[in-house]
Amino acid sequence: MGRAARRLSFRAVKPSVAPGLVVVDKPDGMTSHDVVARVRRILGTRKVGHAGTLDPMATGVLVLGIERATKLLGHLALDSKAYLATIVLGSSTTTDDAEGETLSTVDASDVQDDAVAAEIAKLTGPIQQVPSAVSAVKIDGKRAYARVRAGEQVEIPARPVTVHRFDVLFTRREDKTVLIDVMVECSSGTYVRALARDLGAALGVGGHLGALRRTRVGPFDLRVAKTLEQLEETPGLSLDLDEAVATAFPRRDIDPQEASALSHGQRLKTGGIEGTYGVFGPDGHVIALAKDEGTACKPVVVLSPAG
Repeated sequence: MGRAARRLSFRAVKPSVAPGLVVVDKPDGMTSHDVVARVRRILGTRKVGHAGTLDPMATGVLVLGIERATKLLGHLALDSKAYLATIVLGSSTTTDDAEGETLSTVDASDVQDDAVAAEIAKLTGPIQQVPSAVSAVKIDGKRAYARVRAGEQVEIPARPVTVHRFDVLFTRREDKTVLIDVMVECSSGTYVRALARDLGAALGVGGHLGALRRTRVGPFDLRVAKTLEQLEETPGLSLDLDEAVATAFPRRDIDPQEASALSHGQRLKTGGIEGTYGVFGPDGHVIALAKDEGTACKPVVVLSPAG
């Protein structure tokens, strides 16, 4: 069968995929792009994108947009995230996590719990954080990790982040190493492995991130997440387009005349809602994301265009 015929054959059998979000419980060892590729195969569509990258060693919540819902990804309010993590005190690595090469090893057996608590308190609240050198932060238009791989010395400036919660759940002492299980809630852009690095440095023994599990991104948590195996067994959305917008954005309902105007990309009167919000027609379906500008409501993304 020729290539063109194979493409026609695929189109003929490809199932109809509704737009919406799939919240995946990402397994260890896969990149976010790997997960996207797998979900494309499972759902039979190439229109899949992800919001909020997870490193290969990390597990947990990864939000994917399907079909028209990919338009939502750049607008989702994912400014708050929650993690369960294990911090290893007594060694530092090139990547600030367990995947890097060891830079130093120090006996951490004398580190006391009250000292750990005192330094964690200093890393809680609004702080200035230097991201890891192998992070995805852009330096002069190029990712920091790409510069490191190319043999460049990378210095990333500190930037403001907020750590809303940094709680010790359990402490284990193994030989000369201290392992601390923690819960972290933080703003988007916060690197938990940088918290591990800075905690170890402050205690004088070095530290790195041993394990990481993201339990929540914005309003989406593990309760709505599916493993890839579950998705394989029962393909489908976690939230359809209407549910996704209603969950992630404030809601505004409009009448039929306004719905017709907005679906053609026209502006409406202001809704009196701060920030980006979802606009729903009289049938209960979302028409667009919009926001107030001056005396008008401006469509940001039209999700149900006319026709």
